Amino acid sequence: MNELLNTDPMGLMPIEDVLRSMMRPWRMEMADRAPTIRMDLSETDTAYQIKAEIPGVRKEDIDVRVEGNQVTLSTEVKKEKEEKKNGRVLRSERTYGFTSRSFTVSSPIDESKAEAHYENGILDLTLPKKAGSTAKRLSIH
Repeated sequence: MNELLNTDPMGLMPIEDVLRSMMRPWRMEMADRAPTIRMDLSETDTAYQIKAEIPGVRKEDIDVRVEGNQVTLSTEVKKEKEEKKNGRVLRSERTYGFTSRSFTVSSPIDESKAEAHYENGILDLTLPKKAGSTAKRLSIH
């Protein structure tokens, strides 16, 4: 039975596969980069709740800044790994870097009531909204 295949002669996939296979023997490992800050942001009527993944960092190295309705999370990463055999260093990998993430929320935040907790690589922020900053829906006439 004959099968019809729709092929794109100018498609990039075959070229990418050829180039990738040619480079495979010479592939070099990329240096470790500072980790990205991944987060979940949720909102209630009174506060914002943020859970941010910042693994492998001490809580003393995390900086949280709140200015109005802008939040900035930043940290300096200092990672060191060593593999030793018979007292000699066979491999040493060190990563140093600065990671930062900023975002804006729709309502101003009450900095005096904000709370932050860090445990097991998860930063948990509770950022209450300022009183009187509720949004009002306008009716269109």
